[in-house]
Amino acid sequence: MLHTIIGAARRAGPLCSLVFFLASAPARAQEITVTLLGTGAPLPSMERFGPSILVQAGTQTLLFDAGRGAIQRLTQASVTYDQVDALFLTHLHSDHVVGIPDLWLTGWIQSRRTKGLPVFGPEGTVSMMGHLKQAFAFDLRLRVEDDKTPQAGSEIRATDVAQGVVYDKDGVRVIAFDVDHKPVVPALGYRIEYGGRAVVLSGDTRFSTNLIKFAERADLVVHEVGDSSDAYLAQNPNFANALAHHTRPSEAGTVFTTVKPKLAVYSHIVARGAGTVDLIRHTRETYSGPLVVGEDLMRFVVGSDVAIYRP
Repeated sequence: MLHTIIGAARRAGPLCSLVFFLASAPARAQEITVTLLGTGAPLPSMERFGPSILVQAGTQTLLFDAGRGAIQRLTQASVTYDQVDALFLTHLHSDHVVGIPDLWLTGWIQSRRTKGLPVFGPEGTVSMMGHLKQAFAFDLRLRVEDDKTPQAGSEIRATDVAQGVVYDKDGVRVIAFDVDHKPVVPALGYRIEYGGRAVVLSGDTRFSTNLIKFAERADLVVHEVGDSSDAYLAQNPNFANALAHHTRPSEAGTVFTTVKPKLAVYSHIVARGAGTVDLIRHTRETYSGPLVVGEDLMRFVVGSDVAIYRP
């Protein structure tokens, strides 16, 4: 196993990218473990599945968004559905929620979960989850009657939430905050606190001063990013509208420079004609600190320093 500690690496100078290997990295006391399950965007990709992030802190195993392939990546991370304590949604764009039925139903059948799943998200979450139960009513009934799957495990306890503390259990606190993904309103980011550590997940957003406020003193900031080459935009001018809903690398760099996290990470990468080198180069226009372009199943252990693991 090869790994590094960001604190030591920071003292040696700025980082452009890191490549490390992992057998396993379970959550330890007073640490927060963050696993990027899916780092992609709406377009199908075998390398980057839909947006989803796993956060493990203390006794709590929390999932943020459930895009395409969430349960496959969760399985690869050696976490079963019955171990997930809650699901949090940043917003209701399809690429962030399309994996919910598979996560919920396949996970329930496979793990034989015996308790309902709390789901927290912006206004509309309760309605969406209620309609999903209606859509899969036939399957839900047959799995209980025929497969004898525990009915309680199929229950969803959905809650619409707004900015503020939305979850507080066993020392793990989750704070929702508003971000700017207009015309998608509301859209949320999340701050997770445990044992004096803090992790911030941006959700989908343009440059957001409110995010900067809620990311103060965060150890790890996982931020979305959108980028494109000039050549791609010239051939596909409509993509400019998509980029306008997201944060460009130089703008994200301004966020990181202001917040000064131990490590900044890109996830939910909305890029056309722009690769990892371009994302880093454009970010370096405004930020010189530790930076990683995330990949599916990349894992971060946040303690006094931040350790990075890559499968």
